[in-house]
Amino acid sequence: MKNQLIRVGTSYIPVSDPGKSATWYQEKLGAVINYEDDQKAILDLANQSFFLMKTEGNQTANYLDFEGNERFSLTFEVDGEASLQALQHTLKDLGVQTGDIENRGHAGRNFVFSDPDGNLFDVWSELSPAFKERWGGSR
Repeated sequence: MKNQLIRVGTSYIPVSDPGKSATWYQEKLGAVINYEDDQKAILDLANQSFFLMKTEGNQTANYLDFEGNERFSLTFEVDGEASLQALQHTLKDLGVQTGDIENRGHAGRNFVFSDPDGNLFDVWSELSPAFKERWGGSR
């Protein structure tokens, strides 16, 4: 059974309006919109497919940790702290709700941002070793 799961191909994100959200992801994060209808939008972003799924109410992909803190369910990677700082600055300039760069006690630094529906996403300044090995540094 070893090595049968190769990668995560698709993530599903709950949104109130797939069309508006798809435009936001395209304008703010550089996503490519591949498909869109009134129930979903399909995007290419960060070497992965994202389905923005229409939901009822104020649902997000976030969860509460054991201390009751709302947390993200997905971390994006960038290549180095300079890239992390540049991305944070760009997102702030685009009006994206963006947290401070943090030292969490492990390699690299992180910050959190959110989409218009309140879905939280983390960004880490370290590319995973497997990604670097396969694809090289910056991509």
